[in-house]
Amino acid sequence: MRVEAYNQVAQIYKTSKNVGASKTAKTETNRDEVQISSFGRDYQIAKQAVAEASDIREDKVAELSTKVKSGSYDVSTNAFADKLLERYRSFML
Repeated sequence: MRVEAYNQVAQIYKTSKNVGASKTAKTETNRDEVQISSFGRDYQIAKQAVAEASDIREDKVAELSTKVKSGSYDVSTNAFADKLLERYRSFML
């Protein structure tokens, strides 16, 4: 690579950098604004509430845990087979 070519590129880059700086100075008087709609705010509040909510339903877990410990938890074999087939069919489609 020739050194002169590098110097020419460097000179062009420096001049374009100065032009950009002067454009930036002119735009400082204008200010950008962001306005969020009420729907957007409501969406963010709902999203945050869902993120903070527990994925575990403590009442159901406690009820089932009590039944399992006492030995009174009974699973219908027909209901189990129906659910198993339903899941199998959903994977096959």
